Amino acid sequence: MSDEEFQPLEPSLQNVLDQKTLQWIFVGGKGGVGKTTTSCSLAIQMASVRESVLLISTDPAHNLSDAFGQKFSKDPTLVNTYDNLYCMEIDPTGSIQEMIENSDAGAMNSIMQDLAFAIPGVDEAMGFAEVMKLIKNMKYSVIIFDTAPTGHTLRFLSFPTVLEKALSKVSQLSGRFGPMIQQMSGMMGVNADQEDMFSKLEGMRAVINEVNAQFQDPKKTTFICVCIPEFLSLYETERLIQELTDDEIDTHNIVVNQLLYPPKDSTCQQCTVRHKMQNKYLVQIQDLYEDFHVVMLPMLTNEVRGVDNLKQFSQMLVKPFSKAQ
Repeated sequence: MSDEEFQPLEPSLQNVLDQKTLQWIFVGGKGGVGKTTTSCSLAIQMASVRESVLLISTDPAHNLSDAFGQKFSKDPTLVNTYDNLYCMEIDPTGSIQEMIENSDAGAMNSIMQDLAFAIPGVDEAMGFAEVMKLIKNMKYSVIIFDTAPTGHTLRFLSFPTVLEKALSKVSQLSGRFGPMIQQMSGMMGVNADQEDMFSKLEGMRAVINEVNAQFQDPKKTTFICVCIPEFLSLYETERLIQELTDDEIDTHNIVVNQLLYPPKDSTCQQCTVRHKMQNKYLVQIQDLYEDFHVVMLPMLTNEVRGVDNLKQFSQMLVKPFSKAQ
């Protein structure tokens, strides 16, 4: 296709709303770029076209409660004024500790702690598997993840591999120490059945592998990258998109937040200089991602908090923002 024939994609997330087969939507990017505002706004828009929507925060910082002005917990809770939009805030790293605490005492705990600390990321992987097991059985039309900053998000993509290593580690431990642990636990009157832990991990692996297959299906899953027009954010977005592509996870939408549009007659030198700098990075984004929907959102003078403000802001995700003249 020649340059004359090329038509840039609509700068809107309307394509996400129109894709009725989507079951999982991830919103991610560098810290402080407006992921939570974007995911809340998208959830509001999705609630207008889907039967039921669940928005989950997997960021330990948890900003959903602040954004909606309503307290959320690890259980799905209806957003005020809605009958089909739910939010929940979870800590994926908490599950491993719960498993340790809920296991039989003594030697079993020792194995669990060995496992938890012997393999980098296994605590997050197991936590994520627990979360996926929980929500996989929930009946929502679409589930949106407000993810933690980029590094954390990229790690979950490797969780199936991490769990394979964990299972291998448990097998080694069982083979080497199983008889001794059983003998000692019998003497102490403790039930330390490592097979129970092994079966739990097997169950987690089955869940996470099933979900991972869905994540790699572009009809069911997409990832929306959020950034601001600055070097570090653009760099992280590039890294994120490369990782997503390598892991065969669909991504074709980028939200660029905090764009400055000073009035033509503005005498603010700082505003003018920053506007030029942002434009430089915006041109790079448009060049790099010409086959993406690039949504451009303005820097506002007020915080986007509360349902009404989020509703208003969410309109700009589907109707391209018209910059001030």
